[in-house]
Amino acid sequence: MTIKAFIQAVKYEKWCQVLTLLMRLTVGGVFIFSGFTKGVDPWGTCYKITDYLNALGLGSWTGTALFIAVSLAALEFILGVVIAVGAYRRSAPWVALLMMLVMTPLTLWLAVTDAVPDCGCFGDAIHLSNWATFGKNLLLLLGVIYLLLFNTSLRSIYGPAVQWVVGALSFALIMTVAYYGYFVQPLIDYRPYPVGTQLIAASAEDPAAGEDDFTFIYSKDGEEHEFTIDSLPDEEDGWEYVTRYRSNRPHGKVIVQNPGSDRSLTIMDEDGEDVTIDVLSNNRRIVLLLFPDLSEVGIISSYALNELNDAALVAQADVVGLTPATATEVDQWKDLSMASYAIYHMDDSELKMVARGNPAVVYLEDGTIKWKRTLSSLDDVEQPVELSDMGNNHDADSVLTNLMLVYLAAMLGLFMLNRTHLLVRYFYYKRNKKGNKTASNQQPKTEN
Repeated sequence: MTIKAFIQAVKYEKWCQVLTLLMRLTVGGVFIFSGFTKGVDPWGTCYKITDYLNALGLGSWTGTALFIAVSLAALEFILGVVIAVGAYRRSAPWVALLMMLVMTPLTLWLAVTDAVPDCGCFGDAIHLSNWATFGKNLLLLLGVIYLLLFNTSLRSIYGPAVQWVVGALSFALIMTVAYYGYFVQPLIDYRPYPVGTQLIAASAEDPAAGEDDFTFIYSKDGEEHEFTIDSLPDEEDGWEYVTRYRSNRPHGKVIVQNPGSDRSLTIMDEDGEDVTIDVLSNNRRIVLLLFPDLSEVGIISSYALNELNDAALVAQADVVGLTPATATEVDQWKDLSMASYAIYHMDDSELKMVARGNPAVVYLEDGTIKWKRTLSSLDDVEQPVELSDMGNNHDADSVLTNLMLVYLAAMLGLFMLNRTHLLVRYFYYKRNKKGNKTASNQQPKTEN
């Protein structure tokens, strides 16, 4: 028996159809999740695409990274939906196969070379090793091949005439999610600093005790130890500086923490000194201005930033700029924007993890993140301003919930319009069949 004959012989068997349904849901679900996690955070996907382009020696293409990121997210999400519902039964598996024939060798190359440490397949939602990603893609490829052979054994939930509407609705959803993720903030924050994160941990020490002394933390052989200023260890003996905190401050002992990493947030001044504690614990109300790429911040943004700075000062809050830019670039920005707020240095990767946008605005109160937004999404500043409420007019959970409800209602409505007549025909057929059987049983029997 040939392979083609075998496929034709088993494709309409009950077990094969059940397996086909499971494969649709599994393969489609992976594509949906992958596309959504990329689309919900287009900034992060753009950064990852840039890493790929640089690793492949295509640094001149980085200007297209955002377009590639959004397009890839939309393609994966739409493809996942149409596979899951059985739309485009013949063409959808072929498109998925083409994608996997590109992605699988690419992830094998990553696994061998480790050119990009994290593939970014699921954004920041799930981090897989490169070898785990390659294994995942092999299994996904097998699932796609199965659908190529057997996907036509089951009908689609939607009829051919409206399957394009399924794609259009899915495109509208993922693009709306990407819009919020790029111009406001991701509707789901998978990074280590979501709203509500406490960056400054305060102890219950007696605030009146002692002087404003520092306690220094050094590590050696994987273990951390505390030292006073008079007993600092010799770094030549293998000790490595980690962080410091003031032993007795008006608000007690403070430690800057990163809940998603073994590293702590580090803010450096122009001399390379760690001033994290001083900056983040100097005032109970702080507005952080994040500049991942200071050279790309336009002069128009400087007016909004200066207005925000003035309003924050009236509200007795500190305004602090953070950027990975060089000291020369910072001086040029200050001259151009006439910025009166202090600007410090922060590592590029940590800065991008705190909030998305260029520039982005993060408001801290008592060391806790209260809200974060891109500058462009904030309303015009009018004094006096209540900083705690300024960025709270965007409820990510409500926005995402409403979007999903509208999407699901539209998909259900489309199904009802498209398939109700089949349900009516089915029940009409069953009723007539039952009626004919009853009439047949009531007919008198004649003897021969």
